[in-house]
Amino acid sequence: MTAILQTSRRGVLSLFGGVVVFFGLNPLAKSQGWPPYPSDFHAYLLVNPNGRITVFSGKIEMGQGVLTSQAQMAAEELGVEVASIDMILGDTDKCPWDMGTFGSLTTRMFGPHLRAAAAKARSVLVGLAAKRLGADPEALAVNNGVVFVKTDPQRKVSYGSLASDVHVAESVSADVPLRTPAEFTVMGKSIKRLDGVAKVTGGAKYAADLRLPGMLYAHVLHPAVHGGKIVSADMSAAEKIPGAVVVKRDDLIAALHADPQIAANAAAKIIVQQTTTSWPLDPDNIFAHFEKVATEVKVVQSRGDAANAKAARTFEAAYYKGYVAHSPLEPHAALADVKDGRATVWASTQTPFPVRDQIAETLKLDKSRVRVVTPFLGGGFGGKSASLQAIQAARLSQIVGRPVQVAWTREEEFYYDTFDPAAAAKIRAGLSADNKIAFWDYDVYAAAGRGASLFYDVPNVRVRSLGGMSFELDAAKAGLHPFAVGPWRAPGANMNVFAIESQIDMLAAAAKTDPVAFRFAHLSDARFRNVLKACADRFGWRSAARAGAQGQGVALSSDAGSVVATMADVKVDRATGEVKVERIVSAIDAGQIVNPEGARMQCEGGLTQGLGYTFSEELRFKGGEILDTNFDTYELPRFSRVPPIEIVLVKNDALAPQGVGEPSITTTGAAIANAVFDATGARVNRLPLTRARVLAALAESEKTRSG
Repeated sequence: MTAILQTSRRGVLSLFGGVVVFFGLNPLAKSQGWPPYPSDFHAYLLVNPNGRITVFSGKIEMGQGVLTSQAQMAAEELGVEVASIDMILGDTDKCPWDMGTFGSLTTRMFGPHLRAAAAKARSVLVGLAAKRLGADPEALAVNNGVVFVKTDPQRKVSYGSLASDVHVAESVSADVPLRTPAEFTVMGKSIKRLDGVAKVTGGAKYAADLRLPGMLYAHVLHPAVHGGKIVSADMSAAEKIPGAVVVKRDDLIAALHADPQIAANAAAKIIVQQTTTSWPLDPDNIFAHFEKVATEVKVVQSRGDAANAKAARTFEAAYYKGYVAHSPLEPHAALADVKDGRATVWASTQTPFPVRDQIAETLKLDKSRVRVVTPFLGGGFGGKSASLQAIQAARLSQIVGRPVQVAWTREEEFYYDTFDPAAAAKIRAGLSADNKIAFWDYDVYAAAGRGASLFYDVPNVRVRSLGGMSFELDAAKAGLHPFAVGPWRAPGANMNVFAIESQIDMLAAAAKTDPVAFRFAHLSDARFRNVLKACADRFGWRSAARAGAQGQGVALSSDAGSVVATMADVKVDRATGEVKVERIVSAIDAGQIVNPEGARMQCEGGLTQGLGYTFSEELRFKGGEILDTNFDTYELPRFSRVPPIEIVLVKNDALAPQGVGEPSITTTGAAIANAVFDATGARVNRLPLTRARVLAALAESEKTRSG
């Protein structure tokens, strides 16, 4: 991100002059029921007298590339080069209110609004140019920030010149005409990332890199297990360390020092007495626990009468997935400076505005006196929607009267994580005499409804969610989980797609029909048919049975407005249970593509991260105790496991840009599990597909065949 303007939002116009366009409509508020923007319209796009454009966005950059794609969208509608745009992201004093950066919402929800603001700015500037040049606006055109007369290009005026001596404020309407794909000169191009050079040269700054004069590093103590409580603390030994500051305020216990290692050493000398919990929960019995306590039912989808529909053959199965950690490269960090009744907090957070509000409430300050600034994030994946570290830093800064930085260790990152919840699904599905799906009855526990709706053509469907997710229902309070859970890249959809697509594959096998042909026979939606065909063509799908231990699998998904088909080629070692993925092809229809290379990178990243929950990522715990505290026991995907990945961007310019950050990851587990079945005849119904589970499935399959 570029240097932040050190002026208030109300002072920008008076200081610089220029053309300001206010965001007068919150694109999320109407659809989500969230608060609208304040009536003073504090968010804007600024055309500076020097010709540069400053774009303010409440979104944040955590590696997904929205710093670049938002600049492309603004540049396209303004008629300027991306190089002339300065992006200011995630600064609550300067940017439009935003609920947060998650759900692949930046491009598909905020993007149209940003484009509308830029289009309005362009129309205002063309109107000013018409007066300056004595020409009709229809006779003018724009090229790289210069407005000129079409029939006499030498009659021209730059945006900077127009903005240098006028003050213009315009509000954005919702129906500003946007440029069409046929007119695009910036969107649809694979330009280089604006943050690329800073990140590869080490120049990019993250929250833990920031320093302020007089700053203290803090190490905060927490109970050994979730559900436990520190009831007493002996601080005497820590207080004897020169320069150490020890804090005990309500539930906050911390040691601080100007040297981070000494702060940690001081914290280690604090002797605490604490209570523990005795929840008898572990990775194997958690699913039975869900069935017992997840009593709140929500109907996600219903048509026909799935509960009473008849079929020639009925197939029942259950599918499971364990808890998964977010494991970002950058642990949570924050630097807080609370003084003179104001608080400024630099935080690695996906939700700067909600965090601002939480800090204001905690410190008993008005929201207008709290500013949250979001530097680059080193990954988030939903885990930095929660930002306890920012609140810890702010509280400590207020108490000690000095700037305080809280940077979690990897162990603390695992402890405080809001994990992707474990989940279970039970499915009853029937085939008619002509091998069509007659009914579909689906119950999912603890994964909610994202990705649970059935897009196949089935006359009788019932989909129910039991227990929801922690950020939809108060699941933790209801005793559903022994620790905090929250959104994890495409929350809930990874589980739902794994279960649904595994069951569809099971039905295809029972019908003795090729899995791709079976899906085509149940798909009338043109977008799904297009991505399935595009994926099969690029992959070279073969209908014939595979030889030896080779297998191919397919999975489809609809997520974040996009549809995706993924195919995987695997080899299974029957002696060890090792599964090697040799190739992945994924086709996605995401509507208009803002940055093709950026879209491919997001899809490739999703599939690569998906290898983690598919093969190795499953949190070990005992009640409220987290047993995995680092990567010596919690295994992420390694480069040696990543196969060649090919991404097919299916053209669909009739549809506005949709999300690309999450859809592909939802298909990884299902496509690979189906490929394992194709290779071995054994179906693994629980993620991750560990060697032990593959061997157990092979043994069960052999037992069934021999019996």
